[in-house]
Amino acid sequence: MILEKNFSNLKVILVEPKGPLNVGSVARLCSNFEVEELRIVSPKCDIFSLEAKKMALKGQKYIDHCKIFDNLEQAIFDCDLVLASCGRIDESKDSYFESSEDIFNWTVSFKKISNLAIIFGREDRGLTNSEILLANKTFKIPTSQNNPSLNLSHAVAIVLYELNKSSNRNFNKDLELFNLASSKQIRDSFVEIEEMLLRVGYLLKHTSRAKISKFKNYILRANTSMHEINVLRGIVHQINWFLNNSNKN
Repeated sequence: MILEKNFSNLKVILVEPKGPLNVGSVARLCSNFEVEELRIVSPKCDIFSLEAKKMALKGQKYIDHCKIFDNLEQAIFDCDLVLASCGRIDESKDSYFESSEDIFNWTVSFKKISNLAIIFGREDRGLTNSEILLANKTFKIPTSQNNPSLNLSHAVAIVLYELNKSSNRNFNKDLELFNLASSKQIRDSFVEIEEMLLRVGYLLKHTSRAKISKFKNYILRANTSMHEINVLRGIVHQINWFLNNSNKN
């Protein structure tokens, strides 16, 4: 069985796909690599069209049973580990993208990941900065600098192939216990952190999003564990308790 060594329930997530042929091709790839589920965020085309289903061939079941979400946060709500593919070339100084090979080798170093999601952005402009920060890790597929953009279905094919190859190559290595904080845990924590920092005056409303994004980037790059993010949330809760009670005196 493909992709069953140390993680199961692989979700491929497409954000606002515009082309039914691309959707059909991705569905076919999901069948090729035995992906568990195809999820689509706010599709901009008829994903159930004849065009899509003809391109899908044996992958038609992924179209028939795909789950559609209004936003990316909803699409990753049950995932332990979220990876995002990014092909952008306008990187800011705060951007931090790893190579796909390094991330996949890291991914298969864990004993078991119950729900793994891989996000692919829009055909024309990829993922927004806020969407990228919903992922635990973001990777790039190395291509020519003169023509760095890949077709959506081609990118999915490369990613699924590399993930499968990494999984097979690391089959006999000693594996670590997976205890990374989930994307949802990190997101929920930073909602509370931002509210608290606004309350104490450290952040200003018009600049809070940019500053909190930098802080969140540090947490993601540190591979923060579930225990560590719970400690951080505990600190925030205690500060909020103090602020609430000191105002009563």
